[in-house]
Amino acid sequence: MLYYNSLDTPIGKIYIICDTNYLVRIEFNDDFLVLDPEGERFVFDAAHPLCKLVTKQMEEYFLGKRSTFDVPFKMKGTDFQMEVWQALSNIPYGEVKCYQDIAKEINRPLAVRAIGQANRRNPLPIVIPCHRVIGKNKDLVGYAGDKIGMKEQLLKLEGILA
Repeated sequence: MLYYNSLDTPIGKIYIICDTNYLVRIEFNDDFLVLDPEGERFVFDAAHPLCKLVTKQMEEYFLGKRSTFDVPFKMKGTDFQMEVWQALSNIPYGEVKCYQDIAKEINRPLAVRAIGQANRRNPLPIVIPCHRVIGKNKDLVGYAGDKIGMKEQLLKLEGILA
C-alpha cells in the first residue's frame, strides 16, 4: 500500500507518495491514482509520518528555507538510471550542470540523450534535482516531459535565474 499527500506550491500541486518507510515518488498531477503501472493501491493520508515530514521539507524548500532534503527514499530504476540519479543528487543547490557534464562524471561521454531519458524518469523530482540539468548552451531543456516553466521557476527559486 502507498500513502500520499498533496501540496499546493508555486509550481502547482505536487503529490508526495510514500510506502511505510520511504518516499517513493513525487508527481506533478494525480494521474498516478488511475495509471499506476504496478497496480499499487493509494491511500490519501496527510498524517502519515513520512508524508508529513516530506510535506514539511517541501514547504521549507519553496519558502527558500531548505536547500537539501533529509528523508529516507527508495527508487527503482536500471543500473544506468541509478548512476545518473546519484550524479544528479550531487549537484548543489544554486548550481546547474549540463547533460554533457553528467555524462563525463559517470564515464559515459556519449550517453547524453540517455541521461536526458533518465532525468525524465526520475521518480523524485526536486528531491533528486533533475531541474538543475540544462543544455550545453545554457538553454532550459526538458523537464518532467513538457514542463519547462516549472524548471524555470525552480531555478529562479534557487537563485540561478533572475
